[in-house]
Amino acid sequence: MYALEAQHVRKTYGGVTALADAGLRVRPGSVHALLGENGAGKSTLVKIITGAVRPDAGVLRLEGSDVSFSDTADAARHGVAVVSQELSLFPDLDVLSNLFPMREPRRGPFVDRRRMAARARPILDQLGLHVSLREQVGSLSLAQRQLLEVAKALITEPRVLILDEPTSALDAKTAEVLLDILRVLRDRQVAVVFVSHILEEVMQLCDEITVLRDGRTVLDAAPRSGLTIPGIVEAMLGERHAELSEHRLHATVDLSGTVAPGRGAPVRLEAVSFEERLAEVSLTAAPGEVVGLAGVAGAGHQTVLELVAGLRQPTSGRVLLPDGRPAPRGLRAAIGRGVALVTGDRRRLGLMLDKPIWENAAQVRTVALARDGLRIRKRVLRERAGEHARRLNLRTSSLEKSAGLLSGGNQQKVVLAKWLQTEPTVLLLDDPTRGVDIGAKAEMHGLVRSVADAGAVVLLCSTDLDELVSLCDRVLVLHHGRLAAELSGGSLRQHDILAAMNTGAVPAA
Repeated sequence: MYALEAQHVRKTYGGVTALADAGLRVRPGSVHALLGENGAGKSTLVKIITGAVRPDAGVLRLEGSDVSFSDTADAARHGVAVVSQELSLFPDLDVLSNLFPMREPRRGPFVDRRRMAARARPILDQLGLHVSLREQVGSLSLAQRQLLEVAKALITEPRVLILDEPTSALDAKTAEVLLDILRVLRDRQVAVVFVSHILEEVMQLCDEITVLRDGRTVLDAAPRSGLTIPGIVEAMLGERHAELSEHRLHATVDLSGTVAPGRGAPVRLEAVSFEERLAEVSLTAAPGEVVGLAGVAGAGHQTVLELVAGLRQPTSGRVLLPDGRPAPRGLRAAIGRGVALVTGDRRRLGLMLDKPIWENAAQVRTVALARDGLRIRKRVLRERAGEHARRLNLRTSSLEKSAGLLSGGNQQKVVLAKWLQTEPTVLLLDDPTRGVDIGAKAEMHGLVRSVADAGAVVLLCSTDLDELVSLCDRVLVLHHGRLAAELSGGSLRQHDILAAMNTGAVPAA
Protein backbone atom coordinates (compact mmCIF):
# COMPACT_ATOMS: atom_id res chain seq x y z
CA MET A 1 0.00 0.00 0.00
CA TYR A 2 1.22 3.45 -0.89
CA ALA A 3 1.32 6.15 1.78
CA LEU A 4 0.28 8.73 -0.85
CA GLU A 5 -1.17 8.40 -4.34
CA ALA A 6 -2.24 11.04 -6.85
CA GLN A 7 -3.65 9.76 -10.15
CA HIS A 8 -4.67 11.49 -13.40
CA VAL A 9 -4.62 14.94 -11.81
CA ARG A 10 -5.65 17.86 -14.02
CA LYS A 11 -5.70 21.58 -13.31
CA THR A 12 -6.14 24.64 -15.53
CA TYR A 13 -5.95 28.35 -14.73
CA GLY A 14 -7.87 30.58 -17.10
CA GLY A 15 -7.30 28.33 -20.09
CA VAL A 16 -3.65 27.65 -19.22
CA THR A 17 -3.00 23.99 -18.39
CA ALA A 18 -0.85 23.56 -15.28
CA LEU A 19 -1.42 19.80 -14.95
CA ALA A 20 -2.65 17.62 -17.81
CA ASP A 21 -2.21 14.07 -16.50
CA ALA A 22 -0.01 14.07 -13.42
CA GLY A 23 0.50 11.33 -10.89
CA LEU A 24 2.63 10.50 -7.87
CA ARG A 25 3.00 7.26 -5.85
CA VAL A 26 4.99 7.39 -2.62
CA ARG A 27 5.77 4.39 -0.38
CA PRO A 28 5.91 4.65 3.42
CA GLY A 29 9.47 4.70 4.71
CA SER A 30 10.88 6.15 1.49
CA VAL A 31 12.29 9.45 0.26
CA HIS A 32 10.70 10.13 -3.12
CA ALA A 33 12.03 12.84 -5.46
CA LEU A 34 9.54 14.96 -7.41
CA LEU A 35 11.47 16.64 -10.22
CA GLY A 36 10.83 18.86 -13.21
CA GLU A 37 11.66 22.25 -14.65
CA ASN A 38 10.06 25.37 -13.24
CA GLY A 39 6.61 25.46 -14.79
CA ALA A 40 6.43 21.66 -15.14
CA GLY A 41 3.61 21.48 -12.59
CA LYS A 42 5.41 20.41 -9.40
CA SER A 43 4.16 23.29 -7.27
CA THR A 44 0.59 22.88 -8.49
CA LEU A 45 0.64 19.16 -7.71
CA VAL A 46 2.04 19.84 -4.22
CA LYS A 47 -0.67 22.45 -3.60
CA ILE A 48 -3.36 19.97 -4.63
CA ILE A 49 -1.93 17.23 -2.40
CA THR A 50 -1.82 19.61 0.58
CA GLY A 51 -5.30 21.08 0.09
CA ALA A 52 -4.21 24.56 -1.00
CA VAL A 53 -5.72 24.09 -4.50
CA ARG A 54 -8.68 22.05 -5.74
CA PRO A 55 -8.00 19.90 -8.84
CA ASP A 56 -10.27 19.91 -11.89
CA ALA A 57 -10.02 16.10 -12.03
CA GLY A 58 -8.07 13.27 -10.50
CA VAL A 59 -7.90 11.04 -7.45
CA LEU A 60 -5.94 11.52 -4.23
CA ARG A 61 -5.43 8.62 -1.80
CA LEU A 62 -3.84 8.52 1.64
CA GLU A 63 -2.87 5.03 2.80
CA GLY A 64 -5.37 3.49 0.38
CA SER A 65 -8.37 5.72 1.23
CA ASP A 66 -9.69 8.41 -1.10
CA VAL A 67 -9.30 11.87 0.42
CA SER A 68 -10.15 15.44 -0.55
CA PHE A 69 -8.71 18.13 1.68
CA SER A 70 -10.61 21.39 2.11
CA ASP A 71 -7.45 23.33 2.98
CA THR A 72 -3.89 22.91 4.28
CA ALA A 73 -5.10 22.68 7.89
CA ASP A 74 -7.35 19.77 6.90
CA ALA A 75 -4.38 18.07 5.22
CA ALA A 76 -2.26 18.62 8.33
CA ARG A 77 -4.94 17.00 10.49
CA HIS A 78 -4.69 13.94 8.25
CA GLY A 79 -0.90 13.82 8.68
CA VAL A 80 0.24 15.62 5.51
CA ALA A 81 2.72 18.44 6.17
CA VAL A 82 4.54 20.65 3.67
CA VAL A 83 7.66 22.79 3.85
CA SER A 84 7.33 25.31 1.06
CA GLN A 85 10.22 27.06 -0.62
CA GLU A 86 8.22 30.28 -0.32
CA LEU A 87 8.19 30.55 3.43
CA SER A 88 4.91 30.97 5.31
CA LEU A 89 6.24 32.44 8.55
CA PHE A 90 4.99 35.48 10.45
CA PRO A 91 7.94 37.91 10.70
CA ASP A 92 6.40 39.97 13.52
CA LEU A 93 5.89 36.95 15.81
CA ASP A 94 8.57 35.15 17.79
CA VAL A 95 10.07 31.76 16.95
CA LEU A 96 7.88 29.78 19.34
CA SER A 97 4.62 31.32 18.09
CA ASN A 98 5.57 30.51 14.49
CA LEU A 99 6.08 26.85 15.36
CA PHE A 100 2.47 26.43 16.51
CA PRO A 101 0.31 28.59 14.22
CA MET A 102 -3.38 28.22 15.13
CA ARG A 103 -2.63 25.04 17.08
CA GLU A 104 -1.09 26.23 20.34
CA PRO A 105 -1.52 23.80 23.26
CA ARG A 106 -3.49 25.37 26.08
CA ARG A 107 -3.81 25.15 29.80
CA GLY A 108 -7.38 26.22 30.37
CA PRO A 109 -7.94 29.50 28.49
CA PHE A 110 -4.20 30.27 28.32
CA VAL A 111 -1.56 29.31 25.75
CA ASP A 112 0.86 26.85 27.34
CA ARG A 113 4.22 28.25 26.16
CA ARG A 114 6.17 26.03 28.55
CA ARG A 115 4.71 22.92 26.91
CA MET A 116 5.32 24.46 23.46
CA ALA A 117 8.96 25.09 24.34
CA ALA A 118 9.42 21.53 25.61
CA ARG A 119 8.22 20.17 22.26
CA ALA A 120 10.10 22.71 20.15
CA ARG A 121 13.58 22.78 21.64
CA PRO A 122 14.62 19.15 20.84
CA ILE A 123 13.59 19.60 17.19
CA LEU A 124 15.42 22.91 16.86
CA ASP A 125 18.52 21.37 18.44
CA GLN A 126 18.32 18.41 16.06
CA LEU A 127 18.25 20.84 13.12
CA GLY A 128 21.13 22.86 14.56
CA LEU A 129 18.95 25.95 14.80
CA HIS A 130 20.29 27.62 17.93
CA VAL A 131 18.11 30.69 18.33
CA SER A 132 16.07 32.11 21.20
CA LEU A 133 12.45 30.99 21.20
CA ARG A 134 11.54 34.61 21.91
CA GLU A 135 13.47 36.04 18.97
CA GLN A 136 11.37 37.80 16.34
CA VAL A 137 11.38 35.78 13.12
CA GLY A 138 11.86 38.88 10.96
CA SER A 139 15.36 39.24 12.40
CA LEU A 140 16.45 35.73 11.34
CA SER A 141 18.53 34.99 8.25
CA LEU A 142 16.99 33.27 5.25
CA ALA A 143 18.76 29.99 6.16
CA GLN A 144 17.44 30.17 9.73
CA ARG A 145 13.91 30.83 8.48
CA GLN A 146 14.20 27.85 6.12
CA LEU A 147 15.13 25.59 9.03
CA LEU A 148 12.33 27.06 11.15
CA GLU A 149 9.85 26.13 8.42
CA VAL A 150 11.16 22.55 8.53
CA ALA A 151 10.86 22.50 12.33
CA LYS A 152 7.26 23.73 12.11
CA ALA A 153 6.39 20.73 9.93
CA LEU A 154 8.28 18.19 12.05
CA ILE A 155 6.45 19.26 15.22
CA THR A 156 3.20 17.92 13.71
CA GLU A 157 4.78 14.42 13.46
CA PRO A 158 3.49 13.92 9.89
CA ARG A 159 2.90 10.62 8.10
CA VAL A 160 3.65 12.34 4.77
CA LEU A 161 6.18 15.17 4.65
CA ILE A 162 6.59 17.24 1.48
CA LEU A 163 9.71 19.39 1.21
CA ASP A 164 9.92 21.96 -1.60
CA GLU A 165 13.58 22.98 -2.12
CA PRO A 166 14.40 22.58 1.59
CA THR A 167 18.16 23.05 1.16
CA SER A 168 18.08 25.94 -1.32
CA ALA A 169 19.01 28.56 1.31
CA LEU A 170 21.35 26.34 3.35
CA ASP A 171 25.11 26.01 3.27
CA ALA A 172 26.55 22.58 2.56
CA LYS A 173 27.13 21.62 6.21
CA THR A 174 23.62 22.61 7.34
CA ALA A 175 22.05 20.93 4.30
CA GLU A 176 23.79 17.68 5.22
CA VAL A 177 22.28 17.87 8.74
CA LEU A 178 18.82 18.19 7.20
CA LEU A 179 19.43 15.28 4.83
CA ASP A 180 20.49 13.14 7.79
CA ILE A 181 17.18 13.97 9.50
CA LEU A 182 15.28 12.88 6.40
CA ARG A 183 17.05 9.54 6.58
CA VAL A 184 15.88 9.19 10.20
CA LEU A 185 12.30 9.98 9.11
CA ARG A 186 12.56 7.29 6.45
CA ASP A 187 13.56 4.78 9.14
CA ARG A 188 10.45 5.83 11.09
CA GLN A 189 8.28 4.91 8.04
CA VAL A 190 7.42 8.52 7.19
CA ALA A 191 6.81 9.04 3.47
CA VAL A 192 8.97 11.98 2.33
CA VAL A 193 8.40 13.81 -0.96
CA PHE A 194 11.58 15.69 -1.82
CA VAL A 195 11.32 18.47 -4.42
CA SER A 196 14.76 19.68 -5.44
CA HIS A 197 16.78 21.03 -8.34
CA ILE A 198 20.03 19.75 -6.84
CA LEU A 199 20.30 16.41 -8.58
CA GLU A 200 23.41 15.36 -6.64
CA GLU A 201 21.29 15.51 -3.46
CA VAL A 202 18.56 13.50 -5.15
CA MET A 203 20.96 10.74 -6.18
CA GLN A 204 22.50 10.70 -2.71
CA LEU A 205 19.24 10.56 -0.76
CA CYS A 206 16.19 9.40 -2.69
CA ASP A 207 14.82 5.91 -3.24
CA GLU A 208 12.47 6.60 -6.17
CA ILE A 209 12.06 9.45 -8.63
CA THR A 210 9.05 10.94 -10.42
CA VAL A 211 9.56 13.54 -13.15
CA LEU A 212 6.93 15.99 -14.47
CA ARG A 213 7.21 17.74 -17.81
CA ASP A 214 4.60 20.10 -19.23
CA GLY A 215 2.08 19.04 -16.60
CA ARG A 216 2.43 15.30 -17.24
CA THR A 217 4.24 12.50 -15.45
CA VAL A 218 7.00 11.32 -17.78
CA LEU A 219 8.93 9.22 -15.23
CA ASP A 220 6.78 7.42 -12.68
CA ALA A 221 8.30 6.22 -9.38
CA ALA A 222 11.47 4.99 -11.08
CA PRO A 223 14.06 3.39 -8.76
CA ARG A 224 16.95 5.77 -8.30
CA SER A 225 19.44 2.93 -8.63
CA GLY A 226 18.53 2.52 -12.29
CA LEU A 227 18.92 6.20 -13.21
CA THR A 228 21.75 8.60 -13.98
CA ILE A 229 21.83 12.39 -13.72
CA PRO A 230 22.05 12.82 -17.54
CA GLY A 231 19.04 10.52 -17.91
CA ILE A 232 17.04 12.52 -15.36
CA VAL A 233 17.95 15.78 -17.09
CA GLU A 234 16.80 14.39 -20.43
CA ALA A 235 13.47 13.36 -18.87
CA MET A 236 13.03 16.82 -17.34
CA LEU A 237 13.87 18.82 -20.46
CA GLY A 238 12.60 16.64 -23.31
CA GLU A 239 13.27 18.41 -26.61
CA ARG A 240 15.01 21.27 -24.75
CA HIS A 241 17.73 18.83 -23.70
CA ALA A 242 19.47 19.12 -27.07
CA GLU A 243 19.22 22.93 -26.96
CA LEU A 244 20.90 23.06 -23.55
CA SER A 245 23.87 20.94 -24.50
CA GLU A 246 27.23 21.90 -23.03
CA HIS A 247 28.05 24.63 -25.55
CA ARG A 248 24.73 26.33 -24.77
CA LEU A 249 24.96 26.05 -21.00
CA HIS A 250 27.46 28.88 -20.82
CA ALA A 251 26.36 30.80 -23.90
CA THR A 252 26.37 34.53 -23.31
CA VAL A 253 24.06 37.23 -24.61
CA ASP A 254 24.74 40.73 -25.83
CA LEU A 255 24.28 43.07 -22.89
CA SER A 256 26.05 46.05 -24.41
CA GLY A 257 24.32 49.24 -23.40
CA THR A 258 22.91 47.69 -20.24
CA VAL A 259 26.15 47.59 -18.21
CA ALA A 260 28.31 50.63 -17.50
CA PRO A 261 31.92 49.41 -17.86
CA GLY A 262 34.16 50.00 -14.88
CA ARG A 263 37.11 51.14 -17.10
CA GLY A 264 39.47 48.75 -15.37
CA ALA A 265 38.72 49.91 -11.83
CA PRO A 266 38.14 47.15 -9.27
CA VAL A 267 36.15 46.84 -6.05
CA ARG A 268 38.59 46.74 -3.13
CA LEU A 269 38.35 45.85 0.54
CA GLU A 270 41.37 47.09 2.49
CA ALA A 271 41.84 45.46 5.92
CA VAL A 272 38.09 45.59 6.57
CA SER A 273 36.64 44.53 9.91
CA PHE A 274 32.99 44.58 10.93
CA GLU A 275 31.86 43.82 14.47
CA GLU A 276 32.35 40.06 15.07
CA ARG A 277 31.72 39.08 11.45
CA LEU A 278 34.85 40.19 9.57
CA ALA A 279 38.46 40.53 10.72
CA GLU A 280 40.88 42.52 8.53
CA VAL A 281 39.67 41.13 5.21
CA SER A 282 41.40 42.43 2.09
CA LEU A 283 40.34 41.49 -1.42
CA THR A 284 40.12 42.84 -4.95
CA ALA A 285 37.53 42.06 -7.63
CA ALA A 286 38.28 43.40 -11.11
CA PRO A 287 35.91 44.20 -13.99
CA GLY A 288 35.41 41.27 -16.31
CA GLU A 289 35.75 38.52 -13.69
CA VAL A 290 33.23 36.67 -11.57
CA VAL A 291 34.54 36.38 -8.02
CA GLY A 292 32.83 33.88 -5.75
CA LEU A 293 32.46 34.28 -2.00
CA ALA A 294 31.92 31.10 0.03
CA GLY A 295 31.55 30.14 3.66
CA VAL A 296 29.26 28.43 6.13
CA ALA A 297 26.40 30.48 7.57
CA GLY A 298 27.82 33.42 9.50
CA ALA A 299 31.35 33.10 8.09
CA GLY A 300 31.25 36.68 6.79
CA HIS A 301 30.96 36.16 3.03
CA GLN A 302 27.48 37.68 2.85
CA THR A 303 28.65 40.57 5.03
CA VAL A 304 31.11 41.46 2.24
CA LEU A 305 28.15 41.96 -0.12
CA GLU A 306 26.33 44.05 2.49
CA LEU A 307 29.37 46.31 2.94
CA VAL A 308 29.83 46.86 -0.80
CA ALA A 309 26.10 47.60 -1.12
CA GLY A 310 26.25 50.21 1.64
CA LEU A 311 23.89 48.25 3.87
CA ARG A 312 26.57 48.15 6.59
CA GLN A 313 29.59 50.31 7.40
CA PRO A 314 32.98 48.80 8.29
CA THR A 315 34.20 49.06 11.86
CA SER A 316 37.68 49.63 10.43
CA GLY A 317 39.31 49.55 7.02
CA ARG A 318 37.92 50.78 3.70
CA VAL A 319 35.54 49.49 1.03
CA LEU A 320 36.25 51.20 -2.28
CA LEU A 321 33.96 51.16 -5.33
CA PRO A 322 35.25 51.37 -8.93
CA ASP A 323 35.01 55.18 -8.85
CA GLY A 324 37.75 55.15 -6.19
CA ARG A 325 35.54 56.47 -3.41
CA PRO A 326 34.42 54.59 -0.28
CA ALA A 327 31.11 52.73 -0.41
CA PRO A 328 28.31 55.05 0.76
CA ARG A 329 25.79 54.68 3.56
CA GLY A 330 22.62 53.01 2.33
CA LEU A 331 21.67 50.92 -0.69
CA ARG A 332 19.99 53.81 -2.51
CA ALA A 333 23.20 55.83 -2.51
CA ALA A 334 25.14 52.75 -3.63
CA ILE A 335 22.71 52.19 -6.51
CA GLY A 336 23.39 55.76 -7.62
CA ARG A 337 27.10 54.86 -7.69
CA GLY A 338 26.53 51.85 -9.97
CA VAL A 339 25.92 49.00 -7.49
CA ALA A 340 23.19 46.39 -8.13
CA LEU A 341 22.16 43.80 -5.52
CA VAL A 342 20.35 40.68 -6.77
CA THR A 343 18.91 38.53 -4.00
CA GLY A 344 17.88 34.88 -4.17
CA ASP A 345 15.00 35.65 -1.79
CA ARG A 346 13.04 37.03 -4.73
CA ARG A 347 9.53 36.74 -3.31
CA ARG A 348 10.37 38.55 -0.06
CA LEU A 349 12.96 41.07 -1.22
CA GLY A 350 13.20 41.03 -5.00
CA LEU A 351 9.72 41.47 -6.49
CA MET A 352 6.34 43.11 -6.10
CA LEU A 353 4.43 39.90 -6.70
CA ASP A 354 1.04 41.52 -7.36
CA LYS A 355 2.43 44.03 -9.88
CA PRO A 356 2.94 43.44 -13.63
CA ILE A 357 6.30 42.35 -15.00
CA TRP A 358 7.03 45.68 -16.70
CA GLU A 359 6.41 47.61 -13.48
CA ASN A 360 8.77 45.34 -11.54
CA ALA A 361 11.46 45.80 -14.19
CA ALA A 362 11.16 49.59 -13.90
CA GLN A 363 11.15 49.67 -10.11
CA VAL A 364 14.74 50.71 -9.40
CA ARG A 365 15.67 52.86 -12.39
CA THR A 366 12.42 54.81 -12.58
CA VAL A 367 11.25 54.98 -8.97
CA ALA A 368 14.35 54.76 -6.78
CA LEU A 369 16.77 56.60 -9.07
CA ALA A 370 14.23 58.81 -10.90
CA ARG A 371 16.29 58.50 -14.09
CA ASP A 372 13.21 58.78 -16.29
CA GLY A 373 12.19 62.18 -14.94
CA LEU A 374 9.18 63.25 -12.96
CA ARG A 375 6.76 62.32 -15.72
CA ILE A 376 6.65 58.55 -15.99
CA ARG A 377 5.71 57.32 -19.47
CA LYS A 378 4.30 53.81 -19.25
CA ARG A 379 4.86 53.16 -22.95
CA VAL A 380 8.60 53.77 -22.57
CA LEU A 381 8.77 51.56 -19.48
CA ARG A 382 6.96 48.73 -21.25
CA GLU A 383 9.21 48.99 -24.29
CA ARG A 384 12.36 48.92 -22.18
CA ALA A 385 11.03 45.96 -20.17
CA GLY A 386 10.20 44.18 -23.42
CA GLU A 387 13.75 44.67 -24.69
CA HIS A 388 15.21 43.18 -21.50
CA ALA A 389 12.69 40.35 -21.61
CA ARG A 390 13.90 39.42 -25.09
CA ARG A 391 17.56 39.63 -24.12
CA LEU A 392 17.03 37.52 -21.01
CA ASN A 393 14.76 34.99 -22.77
CA LEU A 394 11.93 35.68 -20.31
CA ARG A 395 9.14 33.15 -20.92
CA THR A 396 5.79 34.88 -20.50
CA SER A 397 2.67 35.46 -22.57
CA SER A 398 2.44 39.12 -21.56
CA LEU A 399 4.40 41.77 -19.66
CA GLU A 400 1.09 42.65 -18.00
CA LYS A 401 1.12 39.35 -16.13
CA SER A 402 1.71 39.63 -12.39
CA ALA A 403 5.26 38.67 -11.41
CA GLY A 404 3.89 36.25 -8.81
CA LEU A 405 2.44 34.06 -11.58
CA LEU A 406 5.82 33.39 -13.18
CA SER A 407 7.94 30.32 -12.52
CA GLY A 408 10.90 30.70 -10.17
CA GLY A 409 13.46 30.95 -12.97
CA ASN A 410 11.49 33.61 -14.82
CA GLN A 411 10.92 35.55 -11.60
CA GLN A 412 14.66 35.65 -11.08
CA LYS A 413 15.14 36.94 -14.63
CA VAL A 414 12.77 39.81 -13.83
CA VAL A 415 14.85 40.60 -10.73
CA LEU A 416 17.98 40.65 -12.89
CA ALA A 417 16.25 42.81 -15.54
CA LYS A 418 15.27 45.29 -12.83
CA TRP A 419 18.88 45.76 -11.83
CA LEU A 420 20.34 45.72 -15.34
CA GLN A 421 18.16 48.74 -16.14
CA THR A 422 20.31 50.72 -13.67
CA GLU A 423 23.38 50.10 -15.91
CA PRO A 424 25.54 48.82 -13.02
CA THR A 425 29.32 48.81 -12.74
CA VAL A 426 29.12 46.36 -9.82
CA LEU A 427 26.77 43.37 -9.72
CA LEU A 428 26.31 41.69 -6.33
CA LEU A 429 24.61 38.29 -6.41
CA ASP A 430 23.35 36.54 -3.27
CA ASP A 431 22.30 32.98 -4.18
CA PRO A 432 20.90 34.19 -7.54
CA THR A 433 19.76 30.75 -8.77
CA ARG A 434 18.20 29.58 -5.51
CA GLY A 435 15.27 27.30 -6.32
CA VAL A 436 15.49 27.46 -10.12
CA ASP A 437 15.70 24.44 -12.39
CA ILE A 438 18.68 23.24 -14.39
CA GLY A 439 17.62 24.94 -17.63
CA ALA A 440 16.91 28.31 -16.02
CA LYS A 441 20.13 28.05 -14.01
CA ALA A 442 22.15 27.52 -17.18
CA GLU A 443 20.56 30.60 -18.74
CA MET A 444 21.19 32.66 -15.60
CA HIS A 445 24.85 31.62 -15.62
CA GLY A 446 25.15 32.78 -19.21
CA LEU A 447 23.63 36.13 -18.26
CA VAL A 448 25.99 36.60 -15.32
CA ARG A 449 28.95 35.78 -17.54
CA SER A 450 27.69 38.33 -20.06
CA VAL A 451 27.50 41.04 -17.39
CA ALA A 452 31.13 40.39 -16.49
CA ASP A 453 32.19 40.31 -20.16
CA ALA A 454 30.49 43.69 -20.65
CA GLY A 455 32.87 45.18 -18.07
CA ALA A 456 31.15 44.97 -14.70
CA VAL A 457 32.60 43.70 -11.43
CA VAL A 458 30.66 40.60 -10.31
CA LEU A 459 30.70 39.29 -6.73
CA LEU A 460 28.75 36.06 -6.17
CA CYS A 461 27.71 34.42 -2.89
CA SER A 462 26.22 30.96 -3.37
CA THR A 463 25.30 27.93 -1.31
CA ASP A 464 25.67 25.84 -4.51
CA LEU A 465 29.27 24.62 -4.69
CA ASP A 466 28.86 23.45 -8.28
CA GLU A 467 27.72 26.96 -9.22
CA LEU A 468 30.84 28.46 -7.65
CA VAL A 469 33.10 26.06 -9.53
CA SER A 470 31.39 26.31 -12.93
CA LEU A 471 30.75 30.07 -13.00
CA CYS A 472 33.53 31.81 -11.06
CA ASP A 473 37.04 32.77 -12.13
CA ARG A 474 38.14 32.81 -8.48
CA VAL A 475 36.50 31.77 -5.22
CA LEU A 476 37.42 33.42 -1.91
CA VAL A 477 36.53 31.29 1.12
CA LEU A 478 35.87 32.93 4.49
CA HIS A 479 36.08 31.11 7.80
CA HIS A 480 35.09 32.77 11.09
CA GLY A 481 35.31 36.19 9.48
CA ARG A 482 38.77 35.77 7.98
CA LEU A 483 39.88 35.08 4.44
CA ALA A 484 40.87 31.42 4.56
CA ALA A 485 41.59 30.52 0.94
CA GLU A 486 41.64 31.82 -2.62
CA LEU A 487 40.96 29.13 -5.22
CA SER A 488 41.25 29.37 -9.00
CA GLY A 489 42.20 27.31 -12.01
CA GLY A 490 42.96 23.68 -11.21
CA SER A 491 42.57 24.24 -7.47
CA LEU A 492 38.98 25.43 -7.87
CA ARG A 493 37.24 22.21 -6.84
CA GLN A 494 34.14 21.54 -4.75
CA HIS A 495 36.08 19.39 -2.30
CA ASP A 496 38.61 22.13 -1.59
CA ILE A 497 35.92 24.81 -1.21
CA LEU A 498 34.02 22.63 1.26
CA ALA A 499 37.17 21.81 3.22
CA ALA A 500 38.18 25.48 3.49
CA MET A 501 34.63 26.48 4.50
CA ASN A 502 34.62 24.05 7.41
CA THR A 503 38.26 23.97 8.52
CA GLY A 504 39.73 27.25 7.35
CA ALA A 505 42.35 25.53 5.21
CA VAL A 506 42.72 23.73 1.90
CA PRO A 507 43.90 20.11 2.28
CA ALA A 508 47.41 19.38 1.03
CA ALA A 509 47.55 17.90 -2.46
